[in-house]
Amino acid sequence: METKPQRLLSLDFFRGLTVAAMILVNNPGSWAHIYPPLEHAAWHGCTPTDLVFPFFLFIVGVSIAYAMGSKRDDSATHSKIIFKALKRSITLFFLGFILAFFPRNFSDFNFVEALSTVRIPGVLQRIAVVFFVSAVLFLKLSDKRIFQTMVVLLFGYWALMNFVPVPDFGPANLEKETNLGAWLDRTILTEAHLWKSAKTWDPEGILSTLPAICTCLFGVLVGIYLKKKNVEPATKIAWLFSVGTLAVIGGLLWDLQFPINKSLWTSSYVLYTGGLATIILSLSYWLIDVNQYNRFTKPFVVYGVNAITVFFLSGLMPRLINMFKVDFEGEKVGALSYTYKAWFAPTFSNPLNSSLAYAIAFVMCWYLILWVMYKKNIIIKV
Repeated sequence: METKPQRLLSLDFFRGLTVAAMILVNNPGSWAHIYPPLEHAAWHGCTPTDLVFPFFLFIVGVSIAYAMGSKRDDSATHSKIIFKALKRSITLFFLGFILAFFPRNFSDFNFVEALSTVRIPGVLQRIAVVFFVSAVLFLKLSDKRIFQTMVVLLFGYWALMNFVPVPDFGPANLEKETNLGAWLDRTILTEAHLWKSAKTWDPEGILSTLPAICTCLFGVLVGIYLKKKNVEPATKIAWLFSVGTLAVIGGLLWDLQFPINKSLWTSSYVLYTGGLATIILSLSYWLIDVNQYNRFTKPFVVYGVNAITVFFLSGLMPRLINMFKVDFEGEKVGALSYTYKAWFAPTFSNPLNSSLAYAIAFVMCWYLILWVMYKKNIIIKV
């Protein structure tokens, strides 16, 4: 029997696991030494690291169904809920903007120049847009209409990327700099405000946000089904596992024509990652909520309850700490960089291991901070 039908411990566990993985892959000791599974695919393809972001958006969708489901049928409350969702979305977008704008070195920081070149898209920015749009669609559309919207968006995006000629370049293509999404980003945002590592395209661009919304809606539909009170847990698990498996197969089949690609957030990528997320959540639900095997969940729940907080601070704090310079072998290096070079790098003969050890230590340090916050019931809601 389910003890708390309106809150899933398995969802908290899944969220925490995803955020911890996000912190791990974003903070290696050295970007030059990373095990392949902890790197994004160079272009087409999918590594374990490429699963992290879509899993989080999927979880956002499930959370929308649980948080807003009780008021969905009361249209009188919709305006208030939508306004609240809009405020949260703006806050998330602003936090992402701060991460993009915050300097790595104040000594040569120029406010005007930084503002004219700050990256506008980003992870938190995409979460903000996807959350708001998905919340509105959840409130205003029926379950059937949400599914139909997903289908239209996925096939519409496929058609746009594969058949619409790219201005100034020619036929439709899926290359990094010459695909339709990259052209649209450069046209609207200009190269000055795109991903600094490329400048000509952005992995969180405008057009690819459409299928990213589908990833969240995938989670919304799963959350709606999980909330059903007249369906036995065993039936829920069987159906969700089956749907997840079919979605993975569908994604792999579509990959033959529309390659799985995180940066483009292709329709096949939506099906593949959404299917895997559904399988993982259904198994977690069976193990944790139905069978009550939950002793191992606490570390991940600790991460999950302050997910956005730890993501934001783990991106901001290293920059602040690295502003304190330390002498290392005749040069000035940031304090965190010194920690890696002086403590971790000499400890392991394989630089891949030292880089990974640093990342694990980084995750554990944040766990200690989050554990104290959890014990003191400090939950920062964004």
